[in-house]
Amino acid sequence: MNGSVFRFRLERVRALRERKEQQAQQELARAISLRTGAEAGLRAAEAELARAHTEHRALVGEPQALAASELMARQAFAERVEAHRGAQAQELEQRKATVAERDATLTVATTEHETLKRLRERQHGEHERARASREQSELDEIAAARFGRSGA
Repeated sequence: MNGSVFRFRLERVRALRERKEQQAQQELARAISLRTGAEAGLRAAEAELARAHTEHRALVGEPQALAASELMARQAFAERVEAHRGAQAQELEQRKATVAERDATLTVATTEHETLKRLRERQHGEHERARASREQSELDEIAAARFGRSGA
């Protein structure tokens, strides 16, 4: 009744797929973290832009005359802030695309790993059923041998 030990021939491939899945999970987590940082950067840039516009409107609305150079400097500042906000928005879009790409990579890696896990489980089940069948056959032979001897 010695049963052979189950050995999954694709165990190395399964382990490799598992590591690939774990790596994909880590890359997705990093991408999400970077996206979150980009979202915060965009919010900060939008707040800075709103503050610059508010200050500009407040100065223009005052009755005292402003020098042309002051107005030009404030306009240049507002344009720099707008450009920074645009760059932040572009970075956020890039980060979102990266997250989507990493998510797709994780989905593929998970599918590959799960497929091999199911194959391993199915083969292990077949192995156990075959082992149980062999053991039952051996027990039947033993019972038949004893019955044959005791009946003589």
